[in-house]
Amino acid sequence: MPTRREFIRNASGAMAGIAFVGCDLLAARDAQAQSAGRRREVVVSGRRVKTVDVHAHCAVPEAMALLGLKVEPQSLVMGQDRIRAMDEQGIDVEALSINPYWYKAERDLARTLIRLQNEKLAELCASRPERFVAFATVALQYPDLAAEQLEEGVKKLGLRGGSIGANVAGEELSDPKFHPFWAKAEQLGCLIFMHPQGGSAGFEQRLRGNGGLSNVIGNPLDTTIALSHLIFEGTLDRFPGLKICAAHGGGYLPSYAARSDAGCVTFPDRCPKPLKKRPTEYLRQLYYDSIVFTPEALRHLSAEVGSGRIAMGTDYPFPWMKTAVDHILETPGLSDAERAAMLGETASRLLGIKP
Repeated sequence: MPTRREFIRNASGAMAGIAFVGCDLLAARDAQAQSAGRRREVVVSGRRVKTVDVHAHCAVPEAMALLGLKVEPQSLVMGQDRIRAMDEQGIDVEALSINPYWYKAERDLARTLIRLQNEKLAELCASRPERFVAFATVALQYPDLAAEQLEEGVKKLGLRGGSIGANVAGEELSDPKFHPFWAKAEQLGCLIFMHPQGGSAGFEQRLRGNGGLSNVIGNPLDTTIALSHLIFEGTLDRFPGLKICAAHGGGYLPSYAARSDAGCVTFPDRCPKPLKKRPTEYLRQLYYDSIVFTPEALRHLSAEVGSGRIAMGTDYPFPWMKTAVDHILETPGLSDAERAAMLGETASRLLGIKP
């Protein structure tokens, strides 16, 4: 496994390895955009704020090819338009993640795929460190291997944490089999970005039909279920130092959190495992992206979990939130300090990004 220094030294042209068109062309494009005044700079209370998008996707075609898969949509392939979109939206840094598609791969293949994928992510970030950081990918279906991959990604490749699905081929993240991974994440003190994966066959069947319900409803519900299990099964008690960022504002859980507290009071026989605190209190030790769409939803999320627990997200290149910066700037009731934290300061601290 090459060291981080070797990656940085060999990073010239590295973006081509992740299907970026070439860093020289990209750098020229970026410089032209800045000189033309097209790069939006975000200012809060007269102070320039470095903005960080904690929820941005990409793909490594070479890794997907190992499973006979092709990139879809093509906008996941890192190209020249990525920097342009970031500049237009006022995004200084993207924290790149890849949604798991490898959870059913055999161990040896999963090891090869993840190594290739993480190396490409590291090369990309080393070639443009002022614009990109990335989460390491891990083969979580093999928790011991995933722990090794997370440590290699963070310590050797300079990746800033790990990205995982909200379930592993239908298995809950609270299952004791995943304790080795959680223990390693806690030991490293790195951020784990959790993105929904969809549910079981029966779950998906109910979401068929018009409206794209498997995404619109299914994704936030998947996250809601995952977080609830981590709370009620005692995973967050066992690993209190975990830093988890839940996509899409944590799903539905923060919007109906008080029912979690009321459940064990109403039906105490259904809660045989004692928790160290009320279920809603655990929400304030997690992190969330800002993809909740309306000012009132963002205000409510802030009230439930604390403004310091929210980091800006766009879900790029999927066009859910093209105005993530304005979403935060225009939400009433937030102080300038809270806006600055959501826009980038919280994510910068968690991901080790310099101000």
